Amino acid sequence: MDFKLLLRCCSYICNKNTMSLSKKKWILLMFGIFSFLNSKCQVESKAFDTLLQTMVSKEVTTISCAELKKSSTKPTLLDTRAKREFEVSHIQNARWVGYDEFKIESVKDIPKDAPIVVYCSIGVRSGKIGEKLQKAGYTNVKNLYGSIFEWVNQGNAVYDINEKPTKRIHGYSRTWGIWVKKGEKVYE
Repeated sequence: MDFKLLLRCCSYICNKNTMSLSKKKWILLMFGIFSFLNSKCQVESKAFDTLLQTMVSKEVTTISCAELKKSSTKPTLLDTRAKREFEVSHIQNARWVGYDEFKIESVKDIPKDAPIVVYCSIGVRSGKIGEKLQKAGYTNVKNLYGSIFEWVNQGNAVYDINEKPTKRIHGYSRTWGIWVKKGEKVYE
């Protein structure tokens, strides 16, 4: 639903002299709740959002693709996928740290208070690496909500191992690859 239209309708209804104050408050409250709930959806697909709500760690703060793109301070991007996934494509300037291969020593050059954004395919592996970083004393860690799948689904660029733009995206597996809606899925 168009929010401007909804707001105009609520304003019109609330400005009618025949409506009691309690009804006006109720309509404004409902509009506020609807707006808040809709703003919490950080991905384009509601089905994908439902999946993420159940699977992604709540221990690490999330950041949306839009928030990451608008960020004035450029965080260190850590790709927590398998090396082959990273080589197919990754977010520009991301640093591969892996998941099974991850060692806290691999990030010791990053200051503990520096902004860090972790990502994987959908956010599960990166959430777990984010938790490890927090336990190691990193204080400004965020998990990219929807991770690289959502990044690509929103039309953002990804880069191959030679830092050249590519349309290819590793789908992790055919089961998980269904969540990639744009780009050329790769399963090698």
